[in-house]
Amino acid sequence: MNEKHKILKKIFKLAYKWLAVVCFFILWEIASRLELLVNPLFLPPFTKIVKVLWGMVVSGGLWRHLSISLERSLFGFIASLVIAIPLGLAIGWSKKLENFLNSLLQVFRNTPTLALLPVFIMFFGITETSKIVVIFWGSFWGVLLNSISGVQNVDPQLIRASRSMGTSSLRLFCTVIFPAALPSIFTGMRMAATSSVVIVIAAEMIGANRGLGYQLNFYRANYKFTEMYAYIFVMAIIGVTLNYVLEKAERNSFRWRDSSTELAK
Repeated sequence: MNEKHKILKKIFKLAYKWLAVVCFFILWEIASRLELLVNPLFLPPFTKIVKVLWGMVVSGGLWRHLSISLERSLFGFIASLVIAIPLGLAIGWSKKLENFLNSLLQVFRNTPTLALLPVFIMFFGITETSKIVVIFWGSFWGVLLNSISGVQNVDPQLIRASRSMGTSSLRLFCTVIFPAALPSIFTGMRMAATSSVVIVIAAEMIGANRGLGYQLNFYRANYKFTEMYAYIFVMAIIGVTLNYVLEKAERNSFRWRDSSTELAK
């Protein structure tokens, strides 16, 4: 009975968590059907959008464009991790390197990502490379800044305690600094993952002939708003799923933190 009570409690908690979303879609359906404050031409009923979306899934058209966008996003995201994490750790660890690069980094990170897309197109053409580079650029900064912050916000007492025991700088970094910075790095990774999806959509809307962003722009331009909303819905699902997966991975990776906190109490 106790086990059943726990299961029911989890189900109720999950249902309550998504109740606002369900209510939103119900209100959307009613407003569109009854033409309350909205024109059904510009905001079709939600059930109609779901029906069209299901047709895209069955026909396979959605999967082709989805796989292309995810591939571009993944390449740019991974490239940003490979470069931003080591660089962020180095800048956070070395005050001299931080002082040397800080002004340049401030200029670059405050430049809007999509403003640089024409520059990347000039260098790389309207190719996969230009799209991957702009995704890399947009994803890079969240990971870099969180990696720097993670290193710089390590508890000074941990560092002093390690140094008092004669720990070398390399060993100190590997056994104390890097593990302590990982939660902040994971936060940067979540930000970068979300950014990579947003940027690939925007880049495809500007210069592409395949992908979710291209399809979204195509349907908008041809006044096929039901199909347009179907693609927007897909993008929302991707963003929520991606954030959930990374958040779950972060929690599972740092269970030791929660355990140590409980022990400390």
